[in-house]
Amino acid sequence: MALLTTTCLFANASPASDCNTPTPLGAIGKFAGETIAVLGPWDGANEDLVNVVLDCFEIATGAKVEYSDSGEFETESATVTHLRSSEKPNVAIFPQPGLAADLAREGLLVELGDNLAFWMRENYGASASWFDLGTYPDPQGDSRFYGFAYKVSVKSLVWYSPAQFQKNGYEIPTTMEALMELSDQMIADGNTPWCIGIESGGATGWTATDWIEDIMLRTTTAQNYDAWVDNRLPFNSDIVVNAINIWGQFSRNDDYVAGGAKAVASTHFGESPKGLFTSPAACMMHRQASFIPAFFPDKGEELISGEADFFYLPPFASE
Repeated sequence: MALLTTTCLFANASPASDCNTPTPLGAIGKFAGETIAVLGPWDGANEDLVNVVLDCFEIATGAKVEYSDSGEFETESATVTHLRSSEKPNVAIFPQPGLAADLAREGLLVELGDNLAFWMRENYGASASWFDLGTYPDPQGDSRFYGFAYKVSVKSLVWYSPAQFQKNGYEIPTTMEALMELSDQMIADGNTPWCIGIESGGATGWTATDWIEDIMLRTTTAQNYDAWVDNRLPFNSDIVVNAINIWGQFSRNDDYVAGGAKAVASTHFGESPKGLFTSPAACMMHRQASFIPAFFPDKGEELISGEADFFYLPPFASE
């Protein structure tokens, strides 16, 4: 199922109207009368997007797809209990490989098989990292391929309003030191550098971990990062604490954040970028992944006052 819906994406069948003729999707089979249950983390605008793909699959195959979202996907009650029950979905979409690995060890996942593993290796580039992200030990400790990368977001982006940057004479920073200097300059100019929100229900805080992961990759080695992922580098190690303290320079400074530092934990991650578009702008920058435009205000709404662009969250010159 994951392979087939991804094929729909590769066919560039974006609007549902493009899927009226199933030919571009290839010979993926006919499944009239079949119902496929899919459990995933996407709601709101992101649910609309995945349903475009599932609509294509239904038109091409005759199957019926029932997608159910869980805004609390990461919590025990919402996901793990569901997958342990007799009402298991056919497909579960995991935001985190770690949670999938936990369930694979319990024997709750079905391996995808050698054919799909081969296809992914052949089509996702020479790097084995995509395959490795979906490969976990089974209950016997043998590595099996369970997870197919379906939707990938680029995380290391800083969104901004080109009009605001031009108006204030700001230039895109190419080092982290320059980014911090730019933030200080914005404050001196009477502007607020950042919009930051980490509220996300039972998953509150994941945007903060994205910041820290980015900082870790800019302040230590890839080997140390991998050790952190594998729980060989503890969270209270000097390396991790250093990254958390750098994140605090952005998030704990009232002058740096729209609404002040206390607003960070209470602002929903999808609402926080809207400060880029208020008039006057509530903030100048917002660090978030490539999916965040789905949460931008629609053209014509009160909030909109221009377009957005992004730049790469830069490395430290001194690291």
